[in-house]
Order: sequence, then C-alpha cells, then structure tokens
Amino acid sequence: MAKIEPLAAKIFKWEGGCSNDPVDKGGATNMGVTISTWKQMGYDKDGDNDIDIEDLWLMSRDDATNILRLFYWKRWRADEIQNQSIAEILVDWVWCSGKWGIVLPQRILDVEDDGIVGRCTLQAVNGSDPKELHRKLVEDRLRFIRRIIELDPSQKRFEKGWIRRLNDFNYQEETNS
Repeated sequence: MAKIEPLAAKIFKWEGGCSNDPVDKGGATNMGVTISTWKQMGYDKDGDNDIDIEDLWLMSRDDATNILRLFYWKRWRADEIQNQSIAEILVDWVWCSGKWGIVLPQRILDVEDDGIVGRCTLQAVNGSDPKELHRKLVEDRLRFIRRIIELDPSQKRFEKGWIRRLNDFNYQEETNS
C-alpha cells in the first residue's frame, strides 16, 4: 500500500515558501497550502482570534503535512491504493487542481465522475495496469494544464513549472522484496 512520506517530500520539493502572486488562482499560499485551505484547517497560529494570511505565513512543515494528509491523501483514500506511483500522481493532482484531480481520473477509469473516491473508484485504480494508468494520467493532466492556459492565457507563465512538476512523477516499478 502507498505511503504519504515519499509524496510529502516530493510536494515540498516543488512548493516554495510564502507567495501571494496576484496571477496565481490559488491566492496566498505557503508550501502550496492556500489561504482558503488554511482557513478550513482552523489554525490561528498567532492567537489573534482570526485566521488570516499572517497565520498562513507561520505554518510549519508539520502543519502542511497534516493538511496534505487530511485534505488530499485521505480524500483519495491513498492508503488503500496499491501502487505508490499511482497514489502520488493522483494525490498531487487533487493537491494542485482540487476536484478535477478526482473527476478526470474517474473518467479515465470509466467510473462515475462524481469527485468522490469510493469503493468503485478504488477498485478501478487497483484493478488497472499501473504503468498504463500512470501513462494515461500523465497525458490527461498535460491536456488539463494546456486547457487551463487556453481558457486563461495569464496562466501561461506557470506552464513550464507545472510540466516540470508533472514530469517528476515518473512511474516506478515496484518490487515485492
């Protein structure tokens, strides 16, 4: 079964520190965690009785890992995914793109594209040839990136980084040793 630790290391490789780029649709982020996700977590780090950007800037790596686990890893039920490479690319997609990181893989898997990872979705993931599924996920995510840019050309400036990140999610053969 998949483990969160290798994915967390990979995500933190790609996610920088604090950013509040007005072109970034995620808004203010720290280590890839958006202010809206931070507010859902409910961490008032500075103790001033509101959850705002100042609290986000105080977020630790442990906080970010907890968010990864609670909002993304568990959302994909990744502990139940048999292949590490598949778990990583799926969870990273939902981390980067929200519900589309579930809906679009569900379409690839030919299951109901309801954005909820249930028994049927997990069976389809684990019953697929992992190498072939990984290839399809990469291709579809690349199409998704290009569609974002087509719909909003201001996002073109992020394209190279998004593709480099995607290319870091290589398929790794697993051994049973």
